Amino acid sequence: MNHVNKNVLFLLTFVSLTTLLAGWFISHVNVNTAFLGLLSVILVILCFLNTEVGLYILIVAMLLGPQFIAGGTHTEFVEVRGRALTLRLDDFLLLAVGLGWFTRAAIDKELGLFLKTPLNRPIAYYFIACVVSTMVGAMMGRVKPAPGFFFVLKYFEYFVIYFMAVNHLREKKQVERFILTILIVCFVVCLISMTQIPSGARVSAPFEGEGGEPNTLGGYLDFILALVLGLLLTNGIPRYRLFLLILVPTILIVLMATLSRSSWLSLLPLILILIVFSKKKMVLIISVLFVVLLSPFILPKSVVDRALYTFTQPPEEGQLEIGQVKIDTSTSSRIFSWKEALSKAWVKHPILGYGVTGYRFLDAQFPRVLVETGLLGFFTFLFLLRSIFKVSHSVYRQTEDPFFSGITLGYLAGFFALLTHAIGANTFIIVRIMEPFWFLTAIVVMIPRIEGSSSPPSADTV
Repeated sequence: MNHVNKNVLFLLTFVSLTTLLAGWFISHVNVNTAFLGLLSVILVILCFLNTEVGLYILIVAMLLGPQFIAGGTHTEFVEVRGRALTLRLDDFLLLAVGLGWFTRAAIDKELGLFLKTPLNRPIAYYFIACVVSTMVGAMMGRVKPAPGFFFVLKYFEYFVIYFMAVNHLREKKQVERFILTILIVCFVVCLISMTQIPSGARVSAPFEGEGGEPNTLGGYLDFILALVLGLLLTNGIPRYRLFLLILVPTILIVLMATLSRSSWLSLLPLILILIVFSKKKMVLIISVLFVVLLSPFILPKSVVDRALYTFTQPPEEGQLEIGQVKIDTSTSSRIFSWKEALSKAWVKHPILGYGVTGYRFLDAQFPRVLVETGLLGFFTFLFLLRSIFKVSHSVYRQTEDPFFSGITLGYLAGFFALLTHAIGANTFIIVRIMEPFWFLTAIVVMIPRIEGSSSPPSADTV
C-alpha cells in the first residue's frame, strides 16, 4: 500500500509541475512548438504508465516520421563538413519515450535500467571510443564541439531503443505483436513509396522532403526482406503466411525502384546466408534460379540500365580505369575518396582519428569509422559487429521454435546484407535503418530468456 501511495504522490507532483511549466511554455513559444511540447509530455506520461505503447509509437515513427534540418539560421548546426544535422519526429518521440522509461525505472527498482546482455560491453566500448575521439578532436580544433556532440548523440540514439526493448520483452506474444507491427509499417512504407514510381525519379522513404535518400530506403528494405524470407522458410507465423507472400514482391518492386546499386548488391549475401543456414536449401535455390531465369523478361529497362551504368557510362573526366574497363564517375569518386581518406588522412591521426564530424563527409561506413575514430573506434566497432553475429548465430542454433528460428535466420541474412550495403553507405549510423535493426537485435538477444533460459548467450563464450 505504501508503494502505491508513493507512486500516486509522485504522479500528482509530476502532473502539477508539468502543468505549471506547460502554462509558461505555451505563453512563450509559437503554436507548432507548443503542440510538439504538449505531444512530448503526453508521450512521457503514456510511457510512464505503459512502456509498450511508446515502443509501438516508435516502430511506426521509425519510417513514417517526417524529418527536417536542425539549426534554423545557425549554420554551425545546419551543415558540418558537407553533412546536415537532420532531426525527425522519432528523435523527439525517442526522447519522450526514453524519459518516460527512465522515470518509470527510477521509481520501480525491480524494472532495472540496463538489463545485462552480451552486447552491453561492445556497445559501451564503441560509444566510449567515439566520445573520446570526438572530445580529443574538439580540443585539437578538428571538431566543432556542438555539432560533434549532437552527431554522436544521433549516432547512438538507437542504442536507447535496444535497451528499452530488452528491458521490456518478456513473452512470445509480445514479440509476435512487435514483429507484425514492423511488417505492417514496411508494407505501408512500400505502398506510399510506390506512388513515387510514376514520376520517374528514384524512390525514397516517405516524408524525407527534398533530396530523399533512395539508398537508405534500399538498405531498410533489404533488412526487412530478409526477415520476411526467414519467417517464410521456417513457417514461423502460419496465420500470416499470405501477408508475407504478398509482402515479398511488394518489397522487391520498391527495391528495384530505388535504383540503389548498393542495395541490389546486398541481395547476394542475403540469399547466400539464407541458403547456408536454412533447412530448406533446395526450395530456396530453385526459387532463386527461377527468378534469375525470368529476370531478363521482368526487369524494367531502368533497372537494367542502372546496373550496367557502372561499366557503360560514356567517357567522362574522373572515371577510374581498371584494365580496359572504366568505372562510372559516382563509383570512382567513392573509391578515390576512400583511398585519400586511408592513405593521407587516417595516417595523420591513426589511433583516435579526427573525431566525429572532424573529417569531411565519407559515404562508406568502414573508412568513415576508421578516419573519424581511429584504430580505437575501428576495432571496437568490429568487436561490436562480431559480438552481434556470434550471439545471433548461437540463438539460431539453439532455438527450436519455428517463429524464433525465422526471426534469427532473417536477422542473420539481413545483418550480412547490411554489412555489404555499408560498402557504399554509412549504413550503421543511418537512423532509418538502425532503429529497426537494433529493435530486432533486442528481440534476438532476448529469445533465450523468453524461451526459458536464465540469460541470453554470451558473446564471449559462443
